Amino acid sequence: MAEKRAIFEDVSGEKGTAPLAPKGGMIDKGQGGARLAIRAWIILLGVLVFAMIVVGGLTRLTDSGLSITEWRPLTGALPPLNEAHWLSEFEKYKQIPEFQLQNKWMDLHDFKVIYWWEWGHRQLGRVVGLVWAVGFLWFALRRQIPTGWTLRLLLLGGLGGLQGAIGWWMVSSGLTGSMTDVASYRLATHLGLAFVIIGFITWYALLLSRPERDLMQARRLREAKLFSLGTGWMHFAFLQILLGALVAGIDAGRSYTDWPLMGGQFVPPNPLMIEPIWRNFFENPGLVQFIHRMAGYVLLGFTIMIFFKARKSANRTTKSAFSLAVYVLFFQIALGIYTVVTAAPWHIAIAHQATAALLWVLIIRARFMAQYPRASSIREG
Repeated sequence: MAEKRAIFEDVSGEKGTAPLAPKGGMIDKGQGGARLAIRAWIILLGVLVFAMIVVGGLTRLTDSGLSITEWRPLTGALPPLNEAHWLSEFEKYKQIPEFQLQNKWMDLHDFKVIYWWEWGHRQLGRVVGLVWAVGFLWFALRRQIPTGWTLRLLLLGGLGGLQGAIGWWMVSSGLTGSMTDVASYRLATHLGLAFVIIGFITWYALLLSRPERDLMQARRLREAKLFSLGTGWMHFAFLQILLGALVAGIDAGRSYTDWPLMGGQFVPPNPLMIEPIWRNFFENPGLVQFIHRMAGYVLLGFTIMIFFKARKSANRTTKSAFSLAVYVLFFQIALGIYTVVTAAPWHIAIAHQATAALLWVLIIRARFMAQYPRASSIREG
């Protein structure tokens, strides 16, 4: 018969108690420092992806995204090196609708400005891919990738490659026909995948921030209800990000600059004026902005509910994580309103997009803290 144990008996490796798991667990097994080194590497990737989101937004706001009319993943790394090359690129740009319908006033100097924005955006994408490839090969060849992490790290690289292909799919939509911009739904797909990538990076970095043994112990204290709410909050925020991309894709944020009404009324005039009707949800500036606004109000209500639920958490760090995300969301909504009433000047619009990325990371962090809470001492509580 098993020996009885005192209810407050310290769990240690002494006789009569269950032995502790190996220090660190499987994630730390092998050559020392792999976990923290991999974490630093993917955090660097996260910073670069965040920069990509900001630079991509500036590329769109400066109408530079269609300045490079070809997709050359390798040879395109070199910009035009002489006047003849610049003239050749400019001639290609002159063949697309954006120049013919909107930018015929441009000379070579003006073209160079928008070309450098798009080239910089693509070059940054190449840097992200290079940092991933070098880091993955370094850890793989040294056999420092923890058990179960190879596919996770390959997923990041695969999503990055897919993002490049979707970027070209987006750009190609504005090179023919009568469109002077890329298709808004393709822009939403491109931006949405960027947020998916930074979401995975955030979750992986959080997992790697603590030894596996600590995570296994923390999992026993998980706040299931709060984790479920955090999951719903994350998905809702992602939907709002996609709606925001649709707004940005057709400059719908500049169509109605009054608030809380739109054109002096609750529902903007002629919300279904385009045929067939489904196109209004992607191409009608008034309706697209209206949907983004309404989703924002619902998200605000859901966030307030989560805020009060999180305040009841017995864990101080979990409560703080949710509170920080809530406060940033409040700021983001205020910034969104200011973006509308000021007709979305570029510096305000890019701040709105960058804050969305920050908010996304903080929501994922709050969800993680509900799943793997950090133990608080009685004194801290």
